[in-house]
Amino acid sequence: MHRSRISTCARRGLATVVAAGSLLTVLTTATPAAAGTATTPVDGAKVVCTSQKPGLAPALSHDIAVALDSHEGAAALAVYDRRTRTRCDFQAGAHFDSASVVKVTVLGALLRQAEEAHRRLTPREVRLTTAMITKSDNASTSALWRQLRPAGVQHFLTLAGMRHTVPGTGGAWGLTQITAADQLTLMQLLTTDNPVLTRASRGYALDLMGHVVPEQRWGAPAGAPATATVHVKNGWLPRKTDGWRVNSVGAFTGGAHDYGIAVLSTKNRTMDDGVDAVESAARVIHRDLSR
Repeated sequence: MHRSRISTCARRGLATVVAAGSLLTVLTTATPAAAGTATTPVDGAKVVCTSQKPGLAPALSHDIAVALDSHEGAAALAVYDRRTRTRCDFQAGAHFDSASVVKVTVLGALLRQAEEAHRRLTPREVRLTTAMITKSDNASTSALWRQLRPAGVQHFLTLAGMRHTVPGTGGAWGLTQITAADQLTLMQLLTTDNPVLTRASRGYALDLMGHVVPEQRWGAPAGAPATATVHVKNGWLPRKTDGWRVNSVGAFTGGAHDYGIAVLSTKNRTMDDGVDAVESAARVIHRDLSR
């Protein structure tokens, strides 16, 4: 390749990274100057909420804290609502084993890779991504993880501004270290125009998350308003230490809804305990945002 063209491509690549990082920094950190802030303590940490809607921050902060307080394990949570410019965080920077919620990241990395190659997904990739998201198929995920390689996954994470996510090593994608904040960044990425994923790619991802099989539609959708379109991905993983990991991420669109939820949990005695913790938090979030 001609040297000048290499330089041009390099500049374009750098510009894309900078633009993506700048956009997602605004999406995930900006709060209006007039927003109200409220904090409620839970087990030595705090649920912190900021909202432009009067009374919403203290209601969410209190209700989320009550929901999490009964959970015997460890949890983290992050929420955004674009309508009311609301953001809530609870230990959102803490690392958790991803289990299957990382599959949305794998999908994002594949879509970005295809975009950069100026191609559509192959029939094989469509088959694998559909099974990976709608049925949480592990074999399909492993095949795509090998195809992307660590560099491909990390490339997407960098562009997406998911700076605290660490891909699992040796093919152990389910042990990717994730944070609630990064997972919320991903939900925001999928639901707004950005330089990382095209509208078509985002629509494809959201459509798959909207067609998860019924038996896996627990977690973040619990208590969602009937007028919302639900996009969800869950993860569950038992390990010898710290019990069950149970995670759920979701985006809620349509019918004037535009918000996302990420709840991560570990040290659950059973899977049901983890599901209960996630759904208790999700229910109060949906309720308070719908008021």
